[in-house]
Amino acid sequence: MSVFSIFAVKHKIVPREIKLLFKLLILISLVSCRASRPPVSPVSVNGSVADYINSYKDLAISEMKRTGVPASITLAQGMLESDYGRSTLARIGNNHFGIKCHNDWTGQTIRQHDEKRNECFRKYRRPEDSFYDHSDFLKSGSRYSFLFDLEPTNYKAWAQGLKRAGYATNPDYANMIIRKIEENGLYNYDRGYTAAVITSREKPQVKESSQTLSRTSKTETAEQLKTQPNTITFGDIMARAPRVKENNRIQYIIVKDGDTKEKLEDEFQMLKWELARYNELKEDFIPVPGQMLYLEPKRDKAEAGTDFHITADGETMYMISQKYGIRLKSLLEMNRMTEGGEPVPGQKIWLQEIKPVN
Repeated sequence: MSVFSIFAVKHKIVPREIKLLFKLLILISLVSCRASRPPVSPVSVNGSVADYINSYKDLAISEMKRTGVPASITLAQGMLESDYGRSTLARIGNNHFGIKCHNDWTGQTIRQHDEKRNECFRKYRRPEDSFYDHSDFLKSGSRYSFLFDLEPTNYKAWAQGLKRAGYATNPDYANMIIRKIEENGLYNYDRGYTAAVITSREKPQVKESSQTLSRTSKTETAEQLKTQPNTITFGDIMARAPRVKENNRIQYIIVKDGDTKEKLEDEFQMLKWELARYNELKEDFIPVPGQMLYLEPKRDKAEAGTDFHITADGETMYMISQKYGIRLKSLLEMNRMTEGGEPVPGQKIWLQEIKPVN
């Protein structure tokens, strides 16, 4: 006999009262369980490029005016270091710049594996505090002092200077920052522009530019327009629209008339071997207008949701590998083809998994 049954018999409790008492005990236990749990505030992170920029661009501009750190550099570093606010360090520690504790840090900390196991990183009460500390960290650090002799609009020199000063150990860090800035037009915020963010997938509308032009007096000269940073014409937007696009989470460009290998290497701050290796071409290749060239290494499979490709007449495996941003060797292996093998028109090409034997 259970303890509850013995209690009921001893105190002459009828079945109906037993049921009510049992329900009461269950209700008390549920309330006590709820009370014992600490309140949880789930962190909702969208993680899109536009959302990140729109959330922090004003703060970055304000910090630029306060300390001299270019807004484009602040935004690009935040995007890169925090994965657009999605990293564990950003979500739990509000640390958007990967700043470690160092000896002078007296605030809260968070431990995370980085170059070494269980390294100490700064933890902030809110993301804004991370931005303030990032500006002060650069402004007060002696090894970064030379950066403030540079023009605030020279984002390339700033990115290269950060790498040279040892902000990050990744040998490609400067190029990564530069690409983030150019891909998203972040340099506009260094010049005082307040135009909406233009991404590679958004096309500027002529109607909007016409409205902008209508606000400009017809009597203003071209010289006067140059002195007004908030006056934006359609031509301005087109000139600042990013050339770098993205496919399969890899940055790429389309070759234009007049582009040479050397010119592209200089424009995108790339080493002489990178363009050829990333695009699986000979080192002395000659860019052709309309050609797709990746600025980063291709991946081993296509992006999620892109499972197959049906070949058209004249398509080669290399053309397919470029189209989907897949290494040619990986594409051949997935389709059980040997080097030099080519598909026939209408053939089903596997882009995510290895082709079944049957």
